[in-house]
Amino acid sequence: MVYQSILSKVGNTPLVHMQDAGLEQVKLYAKMEGFNPTGSVKDRSAAYILEKLLRSGTINQDTILIESSSGNFGVALSSYCKSLGLNFWCVVDPNISPENEMIIRRLSDNLIKVTEPDHSGGYLLTRIAVIQRLLRDLPNCYWINQYGNPLNAEAYYNSLGTEICEQLEGIDYVFLGVSSGGTLAGTSRKVKERYPKAQIIAVDMQGSVIFGGIPRKRHIPGIGSSMVPDILKQALYDDVILVDEVATIEHCHRLLTKHYMYTGGSSGSVYAAVRHYFAGRVFPEPPNVVMIFPDRGERYASTIYNEAWCDSIYDQVNKLETV
Repeated sequence: MVYQSILSKVGNTPLVHMQDAGLEQVKLYAKMEGFNPTGSVKDRSAAYILEKLLRSGTINQDTILIESSSGNFGVALSSYCKSLGLNFWCVVDPNISPENEMIIRRLSDNLIKVTEPDHSGGYLLTRIAVIQRLLRDLPNCYWINQYGNPLNAEAYYNSLGTEICEQLEGIDYVFLGVSSGGTLAGTSRKVKERYPKAQIIAVDMQGSVIFGGIPRKRHIPGIGSSMVPDILKQALYDDVILVDEVATIEHCHRLLTKHYMYTGGSSGSVYAAVRHYFAGRVFPEPPNVVMIFPDRGERYASTIYNEAWCDSIYDQVNKLETV
């Protein structure tokens, strides 16, 4: 098939059957969302939300679209807005990777970087405060709001959730990382609708407050949050696993060296959660276990795949443990 634009090739990403030492008791599958056009699962929601907003007349060519993003959603929105001739402003923070910042600067109409951390040590609440100010000051603007917009969950219900249900004959477990909550909300509802007994396991980062954790500074974007997203109310999940940043880094490297998968931070978190969850467990029949791997590893070259950066994280963790 010939496409008129790379942005037309959203979805239908590979589902890979993995053979993993220590997990022989399950049938393990990885949904490789990094094969979307701009490199992440966020292509699905960006393309879907913009199409819905334009079709309904909620936005037009004069509307300034604004969003707070740790990277992937900002990259996706920058790309799709530019292709549609829409004005897009992105509010980011110092944790954004240099790679993502370069792309957003090139493709968006305005990049605003906050510098003051919020009370949790992160920047999300500061970014939201900037969004609220822009909504007051700009005469014709629209906040995409991945944290509360029902279209975000709807996008994953109709695409990612539907795809994995069609790709497998039976789903017993789905593991996916949580940040804005849209992927969890939409995917979980579709999977539970098709396979009511499926277990949805939400994976979060230590230091995130989404599931009642104690807030602390986090360094890996794309998973975890300084607030509980409203859209989480729509999610159907059975368990929550918290992963620390050291385990995330180690499992990203394991995916690369053992499985040739160059993935982002939240993929490492999900993989770490799966290995922890199923360690030592025995089943009469191997269950089908799906891991959602949200993005590729290239934009983490200066962080997770940089030895000096990793050493700095290990040093910080060691200091915390000795306090």
